[in-house]
Amino acid sequence: MKKKIIFFLLINLIFIAESKSEKPILFVGATTHVGNGNVIANSIVSMHNGKFEIIGDASTVRIDPSAFDTIFKVYDKHIYPSFILPNTTLGLTEISAVRATRDYKEVGKFNPHVRTLIAYNTDSKIPKTILNNGIMIAQVTPRGGTISGKSSIMHLDGHNWEDAQLKADDGIHLNWPKSFYSTGWWAEPGKIKINETYKERIEEINHLFDKAWAYSNSTDNSIDIKLESMLGLFDGSTTLFIHSNKANDMRDAIKFAKKYSIKKTVLVGAEDALKIINILKKENISLILKRVHRLPITQDRHIDEPYSQAKKLHNEGVLFCLSYEGDMEAMGSRNLPFTAGTTVAYGQEYEDAVMSISLNTAKILGIDHMVGSIEKGKDATFFISSGDALDVKSNNVERVFIRGKEIDLLDHQKKLYYEYKK
Repeated sequence: MKKKIIFFLLINLIFIAESKSEKPILFVGATTHVGNGNVIANSIVSMHNGKFEIIGDASTVRIDPSAFDTIFKVYDKHIYPSFILPNTTLGLTEISAVRATRDYKEVGKFNPHVRTLIAYNTDSKIPKTILNNGIMIAQVTPRGGTISGKSSIMHLDGHNWEDAQLKADDGIHLNWPKSFYSTGWWAEPGKIKINETYKERIEEINHLFDKAWAYSNSTDNSIDIKLESMLGLFDGSTTLFIHSNKANDMRDAIKFAKKYSIKKTVLVGAEDALKIINILKKENISLILKRVHRLPITQDRHIDEPYSQAKKLHNEGVLFCLSYEGDMEAMGSRNLPFTAGTTVAYGQEYEDAVMSISLNTAKILGIDHMVGSIEKGKDATFFISSGDALDVKSNNVERVFIRGKEIDLLDHQKKLYYEYKK
């Protein structure tokens, strides 16, 4: 038995050694959108052992073809870093109208210990369709209650959640109460009313955080699962994502985070962000913006306000990224790149728009040392498109790589298309 074990170990070591000694793979001639605001019109990009190695201008860099395992000529094509989808229920829901397929919400108001990581379904049919638009990484996020739980950052490929995870338990999500709320619905909006329980709900949040703060400084060895899950907020290992949209509510939320010395705070939604620019700058608060393709926050606002917000925030120097939260968000999130394209139509520079769904997102989620841009040493997680990836008409993702491994793009919808097209 021992001899068999030793034999298999030797075979594995040989396999690992061979895979590590493989030559790099090179892509030549594409327009590479680096993700950090730069673009290389005639580029060379190489990857080795799942990492980027050489990124440069093909007209100025000399290469030895024998040094590469394979050279792909990708002239007239575009290379982009993986687009990153924050704040999504992707992988936690399949059919919105079927309760049994919705696994993003738990019972109760305060669930900081609930983890989306172990609920993520790699067998879902939806992520494959999202891959086809260049989105390979998602922050899978819980919903509901006052504290929904912990999100995790996942690759949209893998045999199980352990295989797919990029960063486990990256943040806790707090749904800040609304001081005012709208009645009616989007087609027939009603009056705006005061939330009579606003202060009461904030006191409930304060009470929980008081307990968590005391727990973090306690010498008692007893374990409280909920409070234990919140310790990272005070030492900076966990981000507090506060979901809020109105200016007054966001001001209160920022004061709250400052009161408890939360090391990392991100506002999610932030529709009124331009009204609190000075506070955002002073407190160094980052934003995950609500879906661009939406109506303004109130009926008296300019109809193009959601489209032009990105450009204005960029001009102010605020770090932000785009998301696709809302109705049918799991299935609809494939349109994230096209929302970035809309910001270009309303003044945003093209490469800045690319950055708003790649490197900016990676910075906000704390994974920019691994992904978000095409730079030496980072994971070779990228895609090749024959058209403009931010344009719904010309976008055509042809090849996708996650950590250097090419991913099959045949999804459920394509299978049906091929089956019935004749």
